[in-house]
Amino acid sequence: MRLFLSLIIFLFIFSGNAQQLVLPGDHPDPSVVRIGDAYWAVGTTSNWFPAFPLYRSADLVNWKPAGHVFTTVPAWADYYMWAPEITYDNGKVYLYYTAHKKDGNLCIAAAVADKPEGPYRDLGPLMCQEVGSIDAFPMRDEDGKLYVIWKEDGNSVGKPTPIWAAEIKEDRTALVGEKKELFRADVAWEKGLVEGVSIIKKNDYYYAFYAAAACCGKTCTYGTGIARAKNLLGPWEKYPGNPVLADDTDWKCPGHGTPVEKDGKYYFLYHAYSTNTGAYGGRQGLLNEFQFTPDGWLRFLNGTNYGKTTKPEKIVDDFSDQQLSGNWHWSIFQKVQYQIEKNTLKLAALSSNSGAYIGQSVLAANYSAEVTVQKRSTSQAGLALIGDDKNILYAVIDSNSIRLVEVKKDEAHIIVEHRIKKASNVKLRVQVKNNTQATFTYRAGGRKFNVLNRKAADISYLPPWDRAVRVGLVSKGSVEQAAFFKDFMMVNQ
Repeated sequence: MRLFLSLIIFLFIFSGNAQQLVLPGDHPDPSVVRIGDAYWAVGTTSNWFPAFPLYRSADLVNWKPAGHVFTTVPAWADYYMWAPEITYDNGKVYLYYTAHKKDGNLCIAAAVADKPEGPYRDLGPLMCQEVGSIDAFPMRDEDGKLYVIWKEDGNSVGKPTPIWAAEIKEDRTALVGEKKELFRADVAWEKGLVEGVSIIKKNDYYYAFYAAAACCGKTCTYGTGIARAKNLLGPWEKYPGNPVLADDTDWKCPGHGTPVEKDGKYYFLYHAYSTNTGAYGGRQGLLNEFQFTPDGWLRFLNGTNYGKTTKPEKIVDDFSDQQLSGNWHWSIFQKVQYQIEKNTLKLAALSSNSGAYIGQSVLAANYSAEVTVQKRSTSQAGLALIGDDKNILYAVIDSNSIRLVEVKKDEAHIIVEHRIKKASNVKLRVQVKNNTQATFTYRAGGRKFNVLNRKAADISYLPPWDRAVRVGLVSKGSVEQAAFFKDFMMVNQ
């Protein structure tokens, strides 16, 4: 699959409390590590699949896709692929992650690979507490013993969220010994919740970067705090000036990342919501340099001069390879089947209200997308704005009709339907304004586009609390049916 990017070069210019975007799009909980002369990053996919996209960079600023950690769901898990942490130790690449256990709750787990691009071999769950375990991070203590630090997911049932540490076997297959609490939420700004801990050791101290308050969605209150200790198991003290990262004019709810060193300088890769795209664009990857201070703490520089970044203005997929590009994702709950041949994507149908769908992240508050639906499609085939399996808006061609369908809380409603002549392929287009207002048009032969919905459809209901809106393709019908697509394009304005 060749993915053509028409790129414009731009330098982000922010106010004095700014932070630089380096991973545009929906990349929650980014983790980063240096391996050889390259940096590798990975992020949460939640219920999108394949799981945990990998990125490679030479400078921490410009990142290139490098595959995924899991292309099949680990045998013990079923959904909620969260909080991956990529690390390198003694010639092996280890990935710690969270997933929901079948007939259980959230567990922290590990996988191993000989090289960062994989393949990864799953090592199974390490800790599955009754209320859930999440956000694993490895760290060696002052004697060289390897520990895993994680959060007990008490907030899911209205309980505290202690940060625990326990020794782990060197092969990463099991924890050993008793767990010990490091700290928990105990100051007002944390709002009863701490999580997403990552640790770096410098001079006399271990420094813990942690996130606190509500992580996600339109009402998030996230921020970043710092704690320190002279011994890994404590006692830990929190910085009196926390939060060290909070909302500014451009970014909201910054947190959950990983520190990394480059050329003698220190950086933090983490996520935040753009105040422009908000929950619709998802949690995007930011970079911020920090320095250690003479009083034994650290401070962020909040700069935007880490290098020029490239923003995809136009994404064009001509379906020229046998596999979909890494930008496409689908539901972890769906058995999506596709084939690519002669620059055409064949997407097998599913009969659910949402159909079978694939999607890509949106990168702007105003954007458009289009695709050509081939006349040989036997399923309802179309263009979609996607929240999740139960919340989606799509325009589909069905025999001699085109209809706009709203699926909200798994209930389908036809907004509008037009009769068309299906004597040729049909080009579908959607224009989204201000994140929420979607207008669909179509062209069935000739040059003129016809408006499908004269009143813009409101898609404010789409984003799940922990994910962003996707633009994509849908195929609805029986499993024997299929949609055929050519020439997908998305323009971010």
